[in-house]
Amino acid sequence: MAKTWVLETETKGTGARVVPLEAALQRARKEPELATVRLNRRRPAPPPPQPPPPLRFKLVDVMSAQVLGEDVDAQAAVELLGEVGSVLDARVYVWMPYTRRWRLLTLDEQKALWGFRKTPED
Repeated sequence: MAKTWVLETETKGTGARVVPLEAALQRARKEPELATVRLNRRRPAPPPPQPPPPLRFKLVDVMSAQVLGEDVDAQAAVELLGEVGSVLDARVYVWMPYTRRWRLLTLDEQKALWGFRKTPED
């Protein structure tokens, strides 16, 4: 009767070798199984979410490159926009605390802020 052979790869740096299946099974039975330990640890409670900091704005006149207001809140930014003739006449930046940089608002964001302004006629 023909023997079944298997490739044994658990050699110590000499490469794999072919052994009879019976020898591989006997070796597997002789090796003790590793005891595993499972620890049940409590996961730490997640910290409560921090409220986002209030938005800070910087407004710059496009024509003169003069800073109209820096590090102002939203209400002051809207008031400063009331003095500007067009939404395109000022660049509005918002302070990003995590990157520590001023980010230029998109035109849609500027238009949304522009919609809250009061003109001198109001």
